[in-house]
Amino acid sequence: MTGELERLAAGCLLAGFEGPTVPDWLRSWLDEGLGGVVLFTWNVESRPQVGELTTALRSEREGLVIAIDEEGGDVTRLEAERGSSYPGNWALGVVDEEALTERVAEQIGGSLAAVGVNVDLAPVADVNSDPLNPIVGIRSFGSDAEHVARHVGAFVRGLQRTGLAACAKHFPGHGDTRVDSHLELPTVERDEATMAAMLLPFRSAIESGARAVMTAHIRVKGLDDAPATLSRAVIGDLLRGELGFTGVVLTDALEMRAVSATVGAEEGAVRALEAGVDALCLGHDLRPEPVHAAIVEAVRTGRLQHGRVTEAAARVAELGRSTFEPVDRSAQVGLEAARRALVADGTVALSRPPLVIELSPEASTAAGNANHGLADVLESAAMLRLHGAPLDARTLLEGHFDRQVVVVARDAHRHTWERGAVQSLLEAAPDGVLVEVGVPVWRPEGVGYIATHGQGRVNFAAAAELLQPR
Repeated sequence: MTGELERLAAGCLLAGFEGPTVPDWLRSWLDEGLGGVVLFTWNVESRPQVGELTTALRSEREGLVIAIDEEGGDVTRLEAERGSSYPGNWALGVVDEEALTERVAEQIGGSLAAVGVNVDLAPVADVNSDPLNPIVGIRSFGSDAEHVARHVGAFVRGLQRTGLAACAKHFPGHGDTRVDSHLELPTVERDEATMAAMLLPFRSAIESGARAVMTAHIRVKGLDDAPATLSRAVIGDLLRGELGFTGVVLTDALEMRAVSATVGAEEGAVRALEAGVDALCLGHDLRPEPVHAAIVEAVRTGRLQHGRVTEAAARVAELGRSTFEPVDRSAQVGLEAARRALVADGTVALSRPPLVIELSPEASTAAGNANHGLADVLESAAMLRLHGAPLDARTLLEGHFDRQVVVVARDAHRHTWERGAVQSLLEAAPDGVLVEVGVPVWRPEGVGYIATHGQGRVNFAAAAELLQPR
C-alpha cells in the first residue's frame, strides 16, 4: 500500500487496539498514514504507561490523533480502575456554575495532556429528555436544553484551554431515545421543537470553538431513514450547513450494531464519508483492512469523490497537530465539585460500621463495569453486591445486624428489581441509608437519602464524608 489514494484513505481512520503497547500490525498502519488511534480501558495500566504508549505511537509518526473518552464521572478510561477524580456532567449540571464546569474540564484536559492525549471525546452534548434513556442518563448535563447548552460551552472552553481538542457528542442528539445504539438502531421523532432542543447544545459547542463533533448512530424520523452518521441531510445540510461547523466530524464506533447490523461497517464507512464525515472510529473489534479497502474501491469506481477523501484526511491531520499547554493540576477541584453536587435528606450519618449493599444493574456499554465503589472509601465497611432483588432481605442480612445498611442504587427509576430491593432491604433495616448514584428520579419516603449524581471516585468520597463525618 504505497499510493496517494491508499494513504489518504488510511488518514481518515482512527483505529482501536488491545493492550498497553503498540502492536506490530498497528506500526505498519502508522507507517502507511493511519490518521490516529482511540484509546480504551484495555490500553491503560497506569499514567506513566499511557505516557510511554503515546510517546511510542508518535515515534512511529508525528501529527497523530490520539483520542480517548474521558468525560469524568461514570465514563473514564484513564482512571477506570479506581474511579474518576472528577464528577461527571450531571453533577456539574446540578451545581450549575459554568466557571466550575470550565475548571473541571481544564483539569481533565491537563490530565490527558500530561500523558500525551490530544483529543478528548467529550463533552456529551445530549439532552437527557427521556429519563428512561439507557445510554445517556447521568452522562448528560441535564434534561433542559438551555441548561445543557450553557455547560457544554463551558466544558469546551475549559478543555480547549489546555490545547486539547474537544469533541461534542452525539450529534444530532441521543437523549430522546430508549435504545442503546451499541445494540440496535434508535429512532427519534423530528419536529421543530424537538430538533431545536436537540441542536442547542451543539450550537453552543460550535460557538465555543469545539474542534470536533461526533455523530450518533440514530435515525431522525422525518429527516432521513439512514442513521445520522451516514446521512448527508444530517451531516452535510444540518451540521455543516445550518450550524456552520467547519471542524472534524467523527463517527461513533462503526462496529456498533446500529451501523454494523444494518448496512455493515465497510458500507457504513463509505456512506459516512459521502455524507461529510472526516474521521471513522474503529473499536478494537474492527481492524482497518476491510474498511480501508472499501474506501479505496469506492474512490476507484467513482462512487466516492477523491476530493472528499482528501478533504477528510486533511482535517484529521490538522486535528493531530494539536499542541498542549501546561496546567496546574494541584487544585482539588474534582472533590470540591462532587461535594457541591451532593443532595442529602434525612439522617445519613452512620452510627455503626456499614454494610454496603450495591445494587448492580447491567452497566452501559459506554461506562463499562466499575471496579470501585462506596465501600472502598468507607471505614470498616463490609460489602455485598446484588444483580437482582434479594428473595428474603432478612435472610440476606443475617450475621450483619451489628452493621448499618447502606444501599447503593443506580438509576432505580429504570429498574423494577432495584426499587423492590431498596424497599425490602430498608424495611428489614429501618435505620438504613439509600445512596442513589444515577439519575435521582425515584426514592422511597422517610429514609436517609443521598444523591451523588454519579459514581466517580470523588462522588463516593464526598458521600463518605456525610456518612462518616469526622
